[in-house]
Amino acid sequence: MSGYVWERRHGATPLGDGLTEFRVWAPRAERVELQVDGRTEALEAEGFGFHTATVDAPHGTDYRFVLEGTAHADPSSRWQPEGIRGPSRVVDPNLFRWTDESWAGIERQGMVLYELHVGTFTAEGTFDAAIEHLAGLAEIGVTAVEVMPVAEFPGSRGWGYDGVFLSATQSSYGGPEAFARFVDAAHAAGLGVVLDVVYNHLGASGVQSIEAYGPYLTDKHETFWGKAVNYDDADCDPVREWVLQSAEGWIRDFHLDGLRLDAIHAISDDSARPIVAEVAARAHAAGRTPQAPFVVAESGLNDPKVIRPREQGGLGCDAVWADDFHHAVRVLLTGEKEGYYEEFGALADLAKAFRRPVLPDGTYSTLRRKRFGAPHDDRPVEQFVVFDMNHDQVGNRAVGDRLPREIRPLAAFVTLLSPFVPMLFQGEEYGEDAPFLFFTDHIDEEIATATREGRRREFASFAAFAGEEVPDPQAEETFVRSKLTRQEDPELAKLYRDLLRVRRDLPAGDVDAAEYDDEAGLLRVQRGTYTLVANFGTAPATVAGEGSSVVLHTPGGVSPAGDDGPEGALLLAAHAGILLG
Repeated sequence: MSGYVWERRHGATPLGDGLTEFRVWAPRAERVELQVDGRTEALEAEGFGFHTATVDAPHGTDYRFVLEGTAHADPSSRWQPEGIRGPSRVVDPNLFRWTDESWAGIERQGMVLYELHVGTFTAEGTFDAAIEHLAGLAEIGVTAVEVMPVAEFPGSRGWGYDGVFLSATQSSYGGPEAFARFVDAAHAAGLGVVLDVVYNHLGASGVQSIEAYGPYLTDKHETFWGKAVNYDDADCDPVREWVLQSAEGWIRDFHLDGLRLDAIHAISDDSARPIVAEVAARAHAAGRTPQAPFVVAESGLNDPKVIRPREQGGLGCDAVWADDFHHAVRVLLTGEKEGYYEEFGALADLAKAFRRPVLPDGTYSTLRRKRFGAPHDDRPVEQFVVFDMNHDQVGNRAVGDRLPREIRPLAAFVTLLSPFVPMLFQGEEYGEDAPFLFFTDHIDEEIATATREGRRREFASFAAFAGEEVPDPQAEETFVRSKLTRQEDPELAKLYRDLLRVRRDLPAGDVDAAEYDDEAGLLRVQRGTYTLVANFGTAPATVAGEGSSVVLHTPGGVSPAGDDGPEGALLLAAHAGILLG
């Protein structure tokens, strides 16, 4: 038995034969009871604010905890079939019918991620509806899907980053049994599944109920979204374990292949045992395949400790999202310089990013007006996830617009042929034009109004959006407009298939050289016997091709230079790329 009561399983744990053990941490309530299947059961105090009971309650039984006469959903709920204000439901994961016994996990070498949002990935917006598209992703070269958060959030539509119940699978997507079917089908198709989890804050709609139990949140720190999760204040140990059991449970019970940790820079933790490191360790230990679960962090710290092993003083995450690679590519192709794009735009930035996609890395940041970050040279290239689009970089724009059509081929070229782990954002692999807007379905009018008005204020001063009406995030139309149309651009779809095929032949590890010519707008990257040439300029440029064969180029991007260049030279169009071998 564990040394501390809070280290025992929280929530509803089926024991077999219809019996379930219920355990809840509620130090703020003098009277705690269990309301289960229409009856009320007494709970036994275990100490440190924990209360427990073992009663007849098989899989599918609804329950609530009653604090001082008021019924609340379980903070460790695994299923909220009627949403965040409804009852919790007992889940017995041993009843899921798995067929993935031979699944070995995500192969780290050659990993290709694909970010998807369940609600907009299909017209139905459910796990079951998404299953039919998994085989097609594997066919083009994707090796794992990264699913945006599915922890139960307010209403039936949203991005998922305002989840309330960390371990409950979103009911409008189909709930836990449907999620298990989705993961099982992904493994059958040869795809791993990584789940985006949010451990830096709770959705505002659930704060009052969760705080009725105990100090799950703290005033010691603030986040962008309100009170911080209590990782280092008084009575934090049960809260930390609540989060750790959530991370462990997703992997253990749903056979997941990894977690993506949202915005770890917004996690405040002054303890000697950083919660991010503990989450990574618990996730790794929960794996059931030869390949340990993959833990990738979103971090705005530019700090290599995030992906250094714990024995080297790091947090032990396997990889980090590299937003700076996206910024370097986007600004070169669009010229946008507002907000956090202000310090990007030079070819030198992208050339440096091909070495390690972290900018700045201890150099001066004009945005922050100080030196920022640290070099990541000791970390291998496979620890960086790069992309030319993702949910943030599309959805946080006022009108959710994707990259302009004319620059998508070159953006894909440099991203997918980089030495890092590439990630596609749903639909980009065939040229999807539907926007990915910011949408919510808040059930509290005050929160809904604040979200709507805050969104409009956010973009009021951006020149790029002058005259644009920011869509109402609460309107169902905003959500519906974000659903994939699946209208394919055949030429772009072929390019993605070719890029994903060719990248398997490129040598692993660091690039051999990354050079640039500002005057011509050319970036030249050497990877073994292969040479990537990208023209970020506004005019065609001559590229020496003698002695090399053209392996691949962006559509319509290359023609013989003729009399304009030396023998064998090629003319590379503006915003085009060519791979020579």
